[in-house]
Amino acid sequence: QVQLVESGGGLVQAGGSLRLSCAASGRTFSTYVMGWFRRQAPGKEREFVAAIVWSGGSTYYAGSVKGRFTISRDNAKNTVSLQMNSLKPEDTAVYFCALARYSSGYYSPTQYDYWGQGTQVTVSS
Repeated sequence: QVQLVESGGGLVQAGGSLRLSCAASGRTFSTYVMGWFRRQAPGKEREFVAAIVWSGGSTYYAGSVKGRFTISRDNAKNTVSLQMNSLKPEDTAVYFCALARYSSGYYSPTQYDYWGQGTQVTVSS
């Protein structure tokens, strides 16, 4: 089993920055990719935000956040971070950290095996 715990959410004004972190524990040795998703309203599907391949460091971003968000990882600490700059009100969402153990893609929530509980990000206009 793998446990994921997010931190760093909060309230920020438009144009501001936040940094989310996700700590992974448990059986993390077979991690293939870690990603961030968000859900902008209850009942909506989780939307892909960014992903990073654990061993090689390749990164992938949704078009809506490319150039504003940066995903990074610390292999030694088993953490993944999401630096969010130039935040917009439409970035308001619950952000989830996710881990995939096998190579099956990056963009769909169904490709991930473990999830954190989520952290709220609210961007005021």
